[in-house]
Amino acid sequence: MFGYTEWLLIIILYSTNSYPREDSFMNKIGLGLHALRILTAFFTLTLFMNVFAATDYLKGKYNVDPAHTRISFIVPHFVVSEVEGRFNDVKGEFILADPFTESRVSATIPVKSIDTGIKERDDHLGSKDFFEVTKYPEMKLVSKSITGTPESFKMIAALTIKDVTKDVIFECKYTGSVKDTWGQQRAALQATAKVNRKDFNINYDDKIDIGPAVGDEVKIRLWTEGVKAEDSKKGPPKK
Repeated sequence: MFGYTEWLLIIILYSTNSYPREDSFMNKIGLGLHALRILTAFFTLTLFMNVFAATDYLKGKYNVDPAHTRISFIVPHFVVSEVEGRFNDVKGEFILADPFTESRVSATIPVKSIDTGIKERDDHLGSKDFFEVTKYPEMKLVSKSITGTPESFKMIAALTIKDVTKDVIFECKYTGSVKDTWGQQRAALQATAKVNRKDFNINYDDKIDIGPAVGDEVKIRLWTEGVKAEDSKKGPPKK
């Protein structure tokens, strides 16, 4: 199937070579107008497809699938490097609404599910130096507003860590929907954000010669799949 470039080349070649030499001036005008109509149709079709894509999402309530959700973070370490970790457990839901800006997201993350690949470090992160997991076992996220389109939207969400709740801006996108092997309707979202850990009373402040042992800015990245609520009883057989 021809793409835009191929069609444009065909039109140009046809308009310059494929006409009788007699009355060539009038032929050129006619072919030029014909080419203009074709190009206008292509641009109109492209605009229509872009508008359609911006509104083509599967509305409804989705329960977050923790097995196919990843909440990761990256924090500077010893100034020159980074440490990456993740939270392995999450409960939540998102609602894709009409209009899209009325959509909502909420999640609860058990802090004890933190995983940086080293148990001793994970235990330290759960201590009073960082999350104080025994006193504050959960983090919470609740959306407050959404602006934009499914392909690119900003979400302002109230993020609660320890005893602090602050608004955080997430850059997000809806990445599509699909039916899985068991007939469950799924939808997927991605989001990124940056926070200052000290805004949430995570104040660990050891120093080395060139700066802090642990940086203040934390990059957050989230991928999630949700299963449509009415399909939640479907799925693989229980073992």
